[in-house]
Amino acid sequence: MSSEKDIHKFIENKRADPFQFGSRYLEEGDNVFEFNAWDHVEPDDEFKAFAEVQYEKQRAAPVSDFDQNRFNNDPAKWWNLFYKNNTDNFFKDRKWLQQEFPVLAEVTKKDAGPQVVLEVGAGAGNTAFPLIRNNENEQLKVHACDFSKYAVQVMRESDQYNPKYMVADVWDAAAVPDENGDSLPPGLTEGSVDVIILIFIFSALNPNQWDLALRNIYRLLKPGGQVLFRDYGRGDLAQVRFKKGRYMQENFYVRGDGTRVYFFDHDELVQMWGRWTPEKGLQVDLENPLSESQLAEGNTSFEVKHLGADRRLIVNRSSKLKMYRCWMQGHFRKRGGDVASAENAE
Repeated sequence: MSSEKDIHKFIENKRADPFQFGSRYLEEGDNVFEFNAWDHVEPDDEFKAFAEVQYEKQRAAPVSDFDQNRFNNDPAKWWNLFYKNNTDNFFKDRKWLQQEFPVLAEVTKKDAGPQVVLEVGAGAGNTAFPLIRNNENEQLKVHACDFSKYAVQVMRESDQYNPKYMVADVWDAAAVPDENGDSLPPGLTEGSVDVIILIFIFSALNPNQWDLALRNIYRLLKPGGQVLFRDYGRGDLAQVRFKKGRYMQENFYVRGDGTRVYFFDHDELVQMWGRWTPEKGLQVDLENPLSESQLAEGNTSFEVKHLGADRRLIVNRSSKLKMYRCWMQGHFRKRGGDVASAENAE
């Protein structure tokens, strides 16, 4: 049990560092408007009720069939426009990556040996560039791929682009195999990748593309290869705020700039990754959740090492507004290979 001295020290630390995330818990007696953000806060009943009302309004005014086709048939067009309007100055480097995903610290160590990292949906390089900037591994290779040719151009023209450690290419994660069976990124072959980074990528796909994306990811990974996943969670403020004419299908929306976004449920992701096989494909049955023993059986293609909700309460202190954010964060492993070494790299 914590002593009174330890508790006092914790409280003082919580107030001393205004930028410390992941450990600022909102406890009984705390003033919610003392800080701009609190970690691991579940939405209150008032917000949940408000969200349900919003969802009903969204369903009642969906995207027209004409616009459904317009946004779904040529998504590359909208992402190219997005990156033309938002250059690399718009995005912030993801400096939190190695803290949230320790395997990225491991592959960049001096003695890590040959390591191939693929980032899918690399955008303007705000994950890849910090990775190679902190790299000490002479045998690291980062493949940064994006759906948008304009985003790839931004990366290639950056002063930070170092071909010794990084290559940027256009690639669609949900690419369909051509007549030669090729649907993989340039320069990569089956079973050639150690780590795949998927940050806000699956949410940009139409749900009917998830199986293709999982299939390509499975093919690329070495046995024992790892997937680092972060995406939008169900009930995030961004979902609740959507107005009429943005609802495509349940939990799937189109933004004002034409790009699409899906909001995931925890159990949905568990089944997406925990039940997928090349033979059976995507299997999501939310009425029959997977048990811990089923997840550990080992007869599926991916092991769910970790999956959780990153919840944060953002506070507007001047107007006394509370805004609930939710992201899903996961760590998956392709079954097979050296389990012990994979676990050491976590």
